[in-house]
Amino acid sequence: MKRILLLYISNNSGHHRAIKAIDEALHSEIPGIRTLSINSFNYTNPILEKVINSVYNKVIKTKPEVWEYLYDNPKIVRRTRKVRKLIHKFNSGKLKKLLKNFKPDAVICSQAFPCGMIADLKKTYNLDFPLVGVLTDYAPHSYWMYDNVDAYIVPSEQTKDRFIRNNIKETRVFPFGIPISPGFSESCGKEAALRHLRLENDVPTVLIMGGGQGLGPIEELIFAINTLTIPFQVIVVCGMNNKLRKWLEKRRLLFRKKMAILGYTRDVNMLMDAADLIVSKPGGLTTAESLTKCLPIVIVNPIPGQEAKNTEFLLSEGVAVKARNPLDAAGLIEELLSDTERLKQMKTAAAKHARPQAAIKIAQLVSNLMQRK
Repeated sequence: MKRILLLYISNNSGHHRAIKAIDEALHSEIPGIRTLSINSFNYTNPILEKVINSVYNKVIKTKPEVWEYLYDNPKIVRRTRKVRKLIHKFNSGKLKKLLKNFKPDAVICSQAFPCGMIADLKKTYNLDFPLVGVLTDYAPHSYWMYDNVDAYIVPSEQTKDRFIRNNIKETRVFPFGIPISPGFSESCGKEAALRHLRLENDVPTVLIMGGGQGLGPIEELIFAINTLTIPFQVIVVCGMNNKLRKWLEKRRLLFRKKMAILGYTRDVNMLMDAADLIVSKPGGLTTAESLTKCLPIVIVNPIPGQEAKNTEFLLSEGVAVKARNPLDAAGLIEELLSDTERLKQMKTAAAKHARPQAAIKIAQLVSNLMQRK
């Protein structure tokens, strides 16, 4: 029986969703395997995980320019090399024991931190199993670059070129796309989705998402779009933000647009089938899912660093527009819904970057890599 270890950081994150998609694909492509998914940060050092998550969230909310400076800054990468090695060494004990006990035939990482730790362990102890790094954003940062990673899965040809410029061999980089659940390649149909949500079939539908945590200026956005006279209806996904959901429910009668208000949901596939465009932060997984569904994107409040880089990619490819604020977002929604030709062009551009089979291709590649060992 083949064993595959899957490592990510942070539950309810894009890294975690990517691993879930890969896990699903592995079991469909390689019968009889055993997989083990681990939140590597929590597993190796739960206290450090809490500290880092807390600091990260505070920096993003209060000093986003600091994170923008730190993210993929070559000077910071060089200066922190020794510190990162110490952190890897400090946290490697549990991972080394895990490798010894689980005896994986392959390891897949959806984040640079566990990928770097496993790469170091492979080098130090001469371990002989394929290590696969899976990127979940459209621009790679320098913390991903290691000599003994057997394969990198990247979202696009542009991302692949960046790896090659950083002296990673072309044969080790595969532009399969960001892995999303294989179910996104299927559609329940627009009419069926709208019927399930009790929405109308003859007006455009705008999907508003704030990620799993329901982040972003959604209240302000709802008030802004309520001033628009153009006919459309709204799906709002509040994620785990119960305060936001209750706020919307209380004010439902004040809104002139018909609205479906949802909390945390596993039905994103169906919601995207119902939508004509999406308003969202440009997280890697949400972006990949939107592209698979050929949805034009109105970007709001991108986090400096990874989401800002995703924004650059989406704007350059003509699949998104970026709002300066909620009022601007409302204006862009009206502009796009009033211009069917532009909306069609953005859908066509999105279709060019759809990679619904990424998880399946990763599973097939891992199967081939294990056979070579």
